Amino acid sequence: MDLRNYFQKMRQIESEIAETYVVVSSLDTPDGGKSGQLTEVSRAVAAKLIVDLRARLATAEETREYKERAERLRLEAEQAAAKAGMHFTLLTEQESRALRSRNKS
Repeated sequence: MDLRNYFQKMRQIESEIAETYVVVSSLDTPDGGKSGQLTEVSRAVAAKLIVDLRARLATAEETREYKERAERLRLEAEQAAAKAGMHFTLLTEQESRALRSRNKS
């Protein structure tokens, strides 16, 4: 493979992608890659995957479904964390010492 041609193709594809991050859909590969796995990647990574014939840009419908699913999973994770009662409080070093000294007495 001609490296100059390879990198020229990557730069061309990268310049054609308008967004900073895009959703790509994986393609079947000889090393076991499964077709149809959606992933959000940077423009540069997307260009490399496309040139390497490992992925293609996702359609508008696939991108919409991916982002809806990601948002739904994020909300579920937030709700699960809230139900678990996880609360965090940031303390200054002074406040931390005061609490430790109170607990010792």
